[in-house]
Amino acid sequence: MSQITHPAFISYPKQATFGRILPKNKIYEHSGANTRLKDLFVAQVEQIVWQYKLAPETINLSAKPGVPEVQVFAIQLKTPELNHDVLRCIDGAVQFPIVFELGFGGRTQVIASYKRPNESDTSRWILSDYFATEWLPNDSQRTIMPLALDLGGLYEQVLQRLIPLPARQQENLNDLCVRVEQVAAKQREVEKTASKLAKEKQFNRKVEINTNLRKLKNELEGLMQ
Repeated sequence: MSQITHPAFISYPKQATFGRILPKNKIYEHSGANTRLKDLFVAQVEQIVWQYKLAPETINLSAKPGVPEVQVFAIQLKTPELNHDVLRCIDGAVQFPIVFELGFGGRTQVIASYKRPNESDTSRWILSDYFATEWLPNDSQRTIMPLALDLGGLYEQVLQRLIPLPARQQENLNDLCVRVEQVAAKQREVEKTASKLAKEKQFNRKVEINTNLRKLKNELEGLMQ
């Protein structure tokens, strides 16, 4: 067995096994997928299996507002890349938080968005960016499911294992996700400014861009601490 492991690669309890194939057309019906999305499903997705149902009756943890259950979907891919719009479409069609396990070429990637009900319209969900592990060999050691008092706590712990930044003291999951998105945006700004600096020939402009680059790097560091 491979020793590569990741805390988000979880061994879910046998009694939570659901193991039902989800037909793609069911997802189209529930999400109102357009032609472009359907084409992405056809080109990139081999099969979707509703692998586990983490619910009060299967794992004996009580439901929480916004987290009545947590579903684990296994998606077998036809290509090594999956457009996140496919995941957004599935998340939009299923009224529960979902953790996805993508499979391709003997490897697995765990990926999820922080999904919560829209306070002004509880029939709709708000999705953060998607957070993912690296691709892990299928025979990697799975970790035991985190201990939690309820399904809300379990969901938060699973997501925190996927999020690339540790939470600050007293920082809730929503604020942490916002900060991760700010870090990604700031990193893009840093890269853009660094490439601008490399291309600039004029000394005065170089000094100006360099000052701005230092400022952006400091802001990035502040966000990451």
